Amino acid sequence: MHVEEDKPTATAALSRRERVREATSQEIKQIARRHLVEQGPPGVSLRAIAREMGMTAPGLYRYFNSLDDLLSSLTADFFTELAEAVTAADRSLPHDDVDGRILASLRALRTWALANRAEFALMFGPPGPHHHRDHERGATLEAGQRFAAIFFALFDRLLRERRFEVPDEAELSPVLCRQLEAFAEQTGFATENVPLGALHVLTSCWVRIYGLVCMEVFEHLSFVMPDMEPLFEAELPGILRTVGVTYRAP
Repeated sequence: MHVEEDKPTATAALSRRERVREATSQEIKQIARRHLVEQGPPGVSLRAIAREMGMTAPGLYRYFNSLDDLLSSLTADFFTELAEAVTAADRSLPHDDVDGRILASLRALRTWALANRAEFALMFGPPGPHHHRDHERGATLEAGQRFAAIFFALFDRLLRERRFEVPDEAELSPVLCRQLEAFAEQTGFATENVPLGALHVLTSCWVRIYGLVCMEVFEHLSFVMPDMEPLFEAELPGILRTVGVTYRAP
């Protein structure tokens, strides 16, 4: 009788500890994100976070094994947040309006990136001495693949509808073919029925979109273009024409 009464109490205590641990982990990440936004990746340190939380730096290791581990967890959160923003834009239009959904998704990507520049830099910028990109696996890789899957699904629809001419694989160099295969594997894009020529079209479009967003996020043209939306919109028709998508102004 006594044992039976103790069981739910033990379960409740464990559940409570789990809730406390999750709340503490979230607080750590909230502070880390604020430091990231205010000071950039070099400004994120376990010691500074611990000081703000009234903890010792070693105490944080009960939640994150290292600074890279913390930054990786943040990156996974950011990919999830970005995916939610893009998905919301995608689903705001009728399912059969593929052209409109693609345009809305790309604009949502740009909007989120501009509203979260430091987060975008951590996700897509080059690794530095503070972050060695060891996080590009596990939960972070999975979160990145879920984000990419939104665009892959739309691209797959264009393929099935034969919207564009797929280049012959023979036109691609062996080195590029291996790189495209690695890209598909890393990003989670199924290649069983997708020719390498189609992957070349996809990566080419992504590089052009990504380049435009990066140029604006990192303010490379701010000396002449404080607002790059006109250029972004002017470039979209040419990029999307490659995959048979009709441009519509916002």
